[in-house]
Amino acid sequence: MNRMKNFTAGFLRENPVFGLYLGLCSVLAISTTLNNAIGMGVAVIVVLVMSNVIISILRNVIPNEIRIPVYIVIIATLVTIIEMLIHAFAPSLYTALGAFINLIVVNCIILGRAEAFASKNGVFDSALDGLGMGLGYTASLVAIAAIRQLLGTGGLSFANPFTNQMIFEFQIIPAGFEIPLFTTATGAFITFALLAAALAAYNNHKAAKENKGAK
Repeated sequence: MNRMKNFTAGFLRENPVFGLYLGLCSVLAISTTLNNAIGMGVAVIVVLVMSNVIISILRNVIPNEIRIPVYIVIIATLVTIIEMLIHAFAPSLYTALGAFINLIVVNCIILGRAEAFASKNGVFDSALDGLGMGLGYTASLVAIAAIRQLLGTGGLSFANPFTNQMIFEFQIIPAGFEIPLFTTATGAFITFALLAAALAAYNNHKAAKENKGAK
């Protein structure tokens, strides 16, 4: 197995958001600010890596007939722990993400990687797969949030979720020239569609180039 190829698959070739169209509910709902995007991204990365590792360790002792319910119990337990930690140490982020933290349990990316990869591979490779997919998800979320926040409010800002201390904040678009549409659900769909189309065009161009070189 090419570990580097497996790790980087989630960035472009098999990007869970723009390539596989998984986990879109949370992506479209909370991608209004960089704070929300990074907070949700980190939570998903932790759950993905830990669930992949645990399922990989237990893969030979989990009966095949009940593997999906067992995966869901493992993922739900991890999500509950993450939710409690966010509530305790980052209350502002907890308030911003709301019910979408709990919806990580039914995020198709996590259950999909458990079934497609962690249940068939070793611990290290499964952890690497979870990290790669999680980073791909987070990068997608940050890209959508940055575009929506910039066009919708005219600037970009990010604050420490634990202290609420502003890390950076700057205005790029002059006041009065913002496009409030991008702070709405419609703006989320437009941004997602454009980025997904751009990635599909890139992957198609790369595949065509590789096929041409193989002839």
